Amino acid sequence: MTKRFGGITAVDGVSFDVIPGEILGVIGPNGAGKSTALKAAFGMVKVRSGRIVFEGDNIVGRSQSELLSGGISFVPQGRNIFPAMTVRANLELGGVSLRDLGLTRRRIESIAFEQFPVLEQKADEQAGMLSGGEQKMLEVGRAMLLERRLLLIDEPSIGLSPILVQQVFGLLSALRDRGVTVLMIEQNAKKALEISDRGIVMQQGRLALAGSAREIFDHPQIGHLFLGGAVELDG
Repeated sequence: MTKRFGGITAVDGVSFDVIPGEILGVIGPNGAGKSTALKAAFGMVKVRSGRIVFEGDNIVGRSQSELLSGGISFVPQGRNIFPAMTVRANLELGGVSLRDLGLTRRRIESIAFEQFPVLEQKADEQAGMLSGGEQKMLEVGRAMLLERRLLLIDEPSIGLSPILVQQVFGLLSALRDRGVTVLMIEQNAKKALEISDRGIVMQQGRLALAGSAREIFDHPQIGHLFLGGAVELDG
C-alpha cells in the first residue's frame, strides 16, 4: 500500500498480513503512517496504489457501509459516543442498519448486553457519565453489534488511566478469544504487545519490523526506539 498527501508519502509500500483469530498490534512513533494505513483499510483514505484484501476480495474502493456489511468494524481514536444520550440510545443508533435487517430494538440491545454486561447495568445512564473504560466498551459494543470478523481499532488506550487501559485491553483479548480478528494501532507499545499475538513496527511510513510479540520485544532497538530503554514483556 502507498498513500501520499501532496508531496508527503505517509505510507510507503507497506505490506503485511493479518491472520484470522489473532490480535495484530501496530506500533511506531507519531507520524509513522499507522493510522493512515488503518483508515485506508476502512475506506476512509484513498490509497495511491496497492490492494487491501479481505477474505480473498480486494476491498479498495468499497464504501464503509459495504465494509460494515461484509464483517469489518472500525473504532476510531478518541471518544466517539453521544454523551448526552443514554447508553441504550447510543446502541440503538449503532443498530440502525440492523433494524433494516428486521432485528428489533430489544434484540439489538441483547446482542450488545450479552457481550458487555456492564453496559446493561448502566443502560439508562447518560453515556457521558460512564468511566473512560466503559465509554470505550460502549464504542466497541456498538461496533460489534453484527457478527464482525475483523475489528480495526485506533489507539484504544488514549486518554485512559492505567486501570482502564487494563480493562479495555482485557476486552480486546476476550473478543479475540471469541474468534474476532483485531488489527490495533497503539502508541503504548508495551501494553499493545502484551496482548498481541504478532506485531509490526512502522517508521517514517515504512514497515520496519514484523514478527511475534516476543520477537519484537527481544529486538535490541525496540526498547530504545519507543520506550526510552530496555523493556520486559509480561509473561
